[in-house]
Amino acid sequence: MAYAASGLTRLAGASNGNLWFYTTADAIAAVNSEGYFNTAANMLNVRDVIMVADTNTPTTSFVSVLSNTGSVVDVSNGTAIAETDSD
Repeated sequence: MAYAASGLTRLAGASNGNLWFYTTADAIAAVNSEGYFNTAANMLNVRDVIMVADTNTPTTSFVSVLSNTGSVVDVSNGTAIAETDSD
């Protein structure tokens, strides 16, 4: 699939960075591919953190913006949030 602007929401921010939430049916392997967030290049800054919720699996991961040339955005591989409930 592809990036959908309707899935990206800014949760908080300051001059040094922003926290975003992104909901998608795409797996983290697609989301962390260079260029996935290119359409949002004007909003995302290097070191911004994005919580990615994959509604298809479901899983949640954190990625950070590693680079943004103004047209090409690259994010980190992602750190999965453990979503277990053993009770």
